[in-house]
Amino acid sequence: MPFAADHALPRSGAVSTPARRLDPDQLGDHLDRLYRAAWALCGSREDAEDLVQDTYARVLQKPRMLRSGEDLGYLLRVLRNTYFSRLRAAARRPRADPLPDELDRIVDPSASAPEAALDASELYRMIAELPDPFREALVAIDVVGLSYREAARALRVREATITTRLYRARQRLAHSLGTERAAGDGKTG
Repeated sequence: MPFAADHALPRSGAVSTPARRLDPDQLGDHLDRLYRAAWALCGSREDAEDLVQDTYARVLQKPRMLRSGEDLGYLLRVLRNTYFSRLRAAARRPRADPLPDELDRIVDPSASAPEAALDASELYRMIAELPDPFREALVAIDVVGLSYREAARALRVREATITTRLYRARQRLAHSLGTERAAGDGKTG
């Protein structure tokens, strides 16, 4: 027969740490990693910038208490939740027509070559097309750079689940890249 207070016990292996306040002055340290995660989730740099701004606005609205010492994991969860909230809200709104293809393209000044910018855009688009669980694991590990343990805590799944999802996400991404490159090789110029 289980305890009455069974739900109050920490998970096995989890160390109970006292709650601490999230320091707003240190949030800028995570901006680049959150931006890369947002870009991978959204598939667009502009949407990624908006998502990171919305995430920071949400976090800075009121003081936040964290039970773990990982600001990045917490921010990644808020980013992910904000992303899905925006998706649900967008699904309820009518869609606008896309811009015409004849518009001038904006060049990424940080890219070393136009091909590199194109490759990054294609890669982030492909990541954005992955199913949600696979995309989240790939973003947490490969884009943001979390450890498997940190990603598991941030996404609230087991570490073994992260490993499996990451493997499958990488396989799908490799397959997509191979298919796109094969289609590009067949083009004649």
